[in-house]
Amino acid sequence: MGFDLGSVLSQFVGGGNAASASDQFHQVAQNASPDLLSKGLSAMFHSDQTPPFGQMAGQLFGQANPNQQAGMLNQLLGSMGPSVLASLTAGAGGGALSGILGQLTQGGAVPAAITPNQASQLTPEQVQVIATHAEQHSPGIIDKMSGFYAQHPGLIKTLGGAALTIALAKMAESHQG
Repeated sequence: MGFDLGSVLSQFVGGGNAASASDQFHQVAQNASPDLLSKGLSAMFHSDQTPPFGQMAGQLFGQANPNQQAGMLNQLLGSMGPSVLASLTAGAGGGALSGILGQLTQGGAVPAAITPNQASQLTPEQVQVIATHAEQHSPGIIDKMSGFYAQHPGLIKTLGGAALTIALAKMAESHQG
């Protein structure tokens, strides 16, 4: 007998069980469309029942491998124009973040891609600052990042049952509608 996505998601309409959310999320992520998964993640990041987006992005960065870290940063930084990047660089206060951002914004040009080696030099706290800045200055960044994270659902499981329950509930609503 095959996996019944609708049956699993129906358990999360109106809430669900946070204790089983991690296992259920893994199954759903393997069987749901990337679009459905992205919608659920976007709702989770926007929810007032989860930590702020920047905090969750920093946490996910800390759990990611260097290639995933570079992908996250390239999505976040790519959403900001040179002037927004310059304001972030000015507020970085030195260190690896300031150095990497300075390299990327030389001459006000469009930022180059961050390499996995560069990404691994940053801390989750620095990425939290970048993500918070991106959220404030780049409408749609949460939806864009949700699409990225939908491609890496194993990372999302590290956010915990409460956050996953919100994502699954939104996916249930979208799947029914």
